[in-house]
Amino acid sequence: MPKYAVADIPATLQEGAHAVLRADDEVVTVKSAGRLVHTVHRVITVLDPAGDDFGRQTVSYDALNSLSYLRGAVYDADGRLLHQLRAAEIHDQGMGDAGGSFMTDIRVRYADLRQPQTPYTVEFEYEIVSDNTLFYPDWQPQEEEGLAVQNATFRVTTPAALPLRYQERELPAGTAVAHTTASNQDIYEWKLANLPAAEDEEAAPPLYCTTPRVVLAPSTFEVQGHKGTAASWQSFGQWNYELNAGRDVLPPATLAKVAALVKDAPDARTRAQRVYEMLQGSTRYISVQLGLGGWQTFPASSVASNGYGDCKALSNYTKALLAAAGVPAYVALVGAGAEHPDLRADFPSSQFNHAIVCVPMTKAGRPDTLWLECTSQTDAFGYMGSFTGNRHALLLTPQGGQLVATPRYGTAENRRERRIDLYLDAVGGATATARTLRTGQEQDLYAQLLHELGPVEQKKYVTDRLKLPTFTLTKFNLAATAPGPTPGVVETLGLTLPGFAMPSGKRVFVTPNLLSRLPALPAQVGERQAAVWLPHASLQADTVRLHLPPGFRPETLPSPVQFSTAYGTYASQYQALLDGTVQYIRRLELKRAQMPRTAYTGYLDFRRKISLADKAQIVLLKTES
Repeated sequence: MPKYAVADIPATLQEGAHAVLRADDEVVTVKSAGRLVHTVHRVITVLDPAGDDFGRQTVSYDALNSLSYLRGAVYDADGRLLHQLRAAEIHDQGMGDAGGSFMTDIRVRYADLRQPQTPYTVEFEYEIVSDNTLFYPDWQPQEEEGLAVQNATFRVTTPAALPLRYQERELPAGTAVAHTTASNQDIYEWKLANLPAAEDEEAAPPLYCTTPRVVLAPSTFEVQGHKGTAASWQSFGQWNYELNAGRDVLPPATLAKVAALVKDAPDARTRAQRVYEMLQGSTRYISVQLGLGGWQTFPASSVASNGYGDCKALSNYTKALLAAAGVPAYVALVGAGAEHPDLRADFPSSQFNHAIVCVPMTKAGRPDTLWLECTSQTDAFGYMGSFTGNRHALLLTPQGGQLVATPRYGTAENRRERRIDLYLDAVGGATATARTLRTGQEQDLYAQLLHELGPVEQKKYVTDRLKLPTFTLTKFNLAATAPGPTPGVVETLGLTLPGFAMPSGKRVFVTPNLLSRLPALPAQVGERQAAVWLPHASLQADTVRLHLPPGFRPETLPSPVQFSTAYGTYASQYQALLDGTVQYIRRLELKRAQMPRTAYTGYLDFRRKISLADKAQIVLLKTES
């Protein structure tokens, strides 16, 4: 009998959608403090080729999470069965690579039921038996753009002796959990229905932060015999600390090396810097995901002998080196990534994917805490940047976990300062030299280019992103600034610009903002859904000196522009100088903020004003015949 016919999907769900989730039935059964079972039954109709990724299913498993089965089928537009997934069609592969940058027991099973013609419907079922109850499954049926949801249910059963901790996020109004009790079991059930396709809007939080989600966490858990509780940050940190206690013992030769390294250091910060430079010069990062190895570190002696480790091992090793140098420090857990939102402080749970080191210090009697990224051989001493800055971390102390803030980077640190000399000729061409200093989070990408790519690849990357109609790059160089509290990268460019400002009769129209124009944003289509999320504060300062060809003078200079809003401030001005040049100065400060969705109209206007000001033209007049 046909099922899942496309005709049964309401038209409102097909609007703007590439796929529709017909059914998402997930069940989590907590068996004990150390075991749970997660079963998934998912049916998705792919409406057009842009939704084809939903025609595939990947399930990962490892030593602590076994995959009981993976089944699948595919149906045509009328709901008739086209094909049942065969065991031989399920691919199984490890996640490691031949380069040795991974040590992992993680494997994936992968099934592909995509069809040459749309629409079609895929059905997948699988079950995971987990002996790692540190992580309970989350439920978020609609975590991708272009996916509508017809029906979805989430059912959790847990012994009354193991209370469920959960947090509901972005659920539609009127959605409520159904909680029942039977035979000493607590049962929770959530239902969602008829959710239109989500759109990844401009200046919005990541989509996984804005669509309905239920997050689970254990009260009591057990991983390979190590019992713990996540009821508080203190207890969760205590479990992590005790799991790694005693694994920070260094070999005598390493202790002697540290002693010699810091014997003449004048203060604790200098000792810490020498230790960090020793770490960077003698270790490399690998990823370790081997059972309990996702949370329990390699011993410091192992890192000392082998010269490698994952973030936990390198952080633990650094902490041990610092202790040998007489500098107390702590390992800290953090959710890392430039787009990673800050953790939910009101929901203690494992929200982390990285480890760093925190070194409490004081300066002139005030806190001057030092933070160290231990996996990088090139990061500046004490710099966290976009990867781990501007968020919270969990210090692992003998007394348990303690939430603290990592360094905050704002407009004082995140700067882009550019000076351009633009030389016009009498026939419309130009040449330019541009020197750009980027600091703080503004330099993060360019520091990565500098350290990971050769000059040819660096030049290609920059050339591909220059928003100029016609140009030749005649000079290119990237260089790091001298070491300091905030790292920087200097970019030097030489440009030839044929046809840059063609004469129109006796006049030439020149847009002096050569490289820093900020485009306007398209108008909002339909009602704005997401909050306004501006995650990065920065300051852009531009100075352009326009060198005129003989026989030309400025006839008209644009009026100064200046405005200040909740989103940032902008100012630009033009001046004819005594030496015959024209100077353009622009300053844009962008704020870091989270605002309600109603603020988006104002943000659009802010960007529109900037775009108009950035396109302003100087009119030059030819005074010689």
